Amino acid sequence: QVRLVESGGGLVQAGGSLTLSCAASGIDLGAYATGWYRQTPGKQREAGELIAGINKNGGASYADSVKGRFTISRDNTKNTVYLRMDSLTPEDTAVYYCNTRIRLLDYWGQGTQVTVSS
Repeated sequence: QVRLVESGGGLVQAGGSLTLSCAASGIDLGAYATGWYRQTPGKQREAGELIAGINKNGGASYADSVKGRFTISRDNTKNTVYLRMDSLTPEDTAVYYCNTRIRLLDYWGQGTQVTVSS
């Protein structure tokens, strides 16, 4: 059974940093691309913003809104993908989810709340 578990969210002041983790079980997460999405109030999770992605070769891509501030990485020995978030602003407040797609099926974690105070 595929399971993704996010952690690392919390409350941080503007300008601060957080590192989110997405730990997988039931799959070799390193064999698949993984993305981080964020969902703001009023939006469905699947309509959330894809903010960062990493492919199985380690290539990364970012939404313009986070480019230069967020860094996605993976540790295949821990079967985990990370999202390092720096220079956080109140506009980054959201629930953050990791996602991977395996044979056209989407798998999501439960999400982790990030709140940035001004």
